[in-house]
Amino acid sequence: MSDTGTLEALVQALRRLPGVGVKSASRMAFHLLQNDREGAELLSRALHEASSRVRHCERCHTFTENPVCDTCLDDGRDAARLCVVETPADQAALERTGAYKGYYYVLMGRLSPLDGIGPRDIGVQQLLQRASDGVVQEVILATNFTAEGEATAHVISEALQRKGVGFTRLARGVPIGSELEYVDLGTIAHALADRR
Repeated sequence: MSDTGTLEALVQALRRLPGVGVKSASRMAFHLLQNDREGAELLSRALHEASSRVRHCERCHTFTENPVCDTCLDDGRDAARLCVVETPADQAALERTGAYKGYYYVLMGRLSPLDGIGPRDIGVQQLLQRASDGVVQEVILATNFTAEGEATAHVISEALQRKGVGFTRLARGVPIGSELEYVDLGTIAHALADRR
């Protein structure tokens, strides 16, 4: 590659990160090369290690270095509860709350017909097998409240209902500490409808 070709390849690689455009990727590349060569090497090694060692858990599909993740191996968790999330990042967010002690199933995506992503692509059949194992009593649908997340939750809930498996959906409402005049109207409407 030419002397600018290597730099351009780095910028293009950084652009693959979500939310990173050309300007941000260029700033990152120049920063690493100009001010933090040690950080660039560290980042390179960490990415190489992660991409070669991290895999999907055989049971829940989250990221792990072992065949089965630590969460799935934890006998102290509530086996009657199975929380369905879209991504390992969503699972990590739920874990940080400390409020949920059951097991997970990570879809590794959501339905998106426009992108050609259907139920098979996100493992709905495997989820149904796990949810109908006789141990799971409640499947908690914790997909995002986007159009795709709602469609995913709807398709899964219909399939669970046909199998006779109980399910719930995460509640929606006004965030703690917020003022009503600044909350979007959709959130207020759902909070009113789902009040308890």
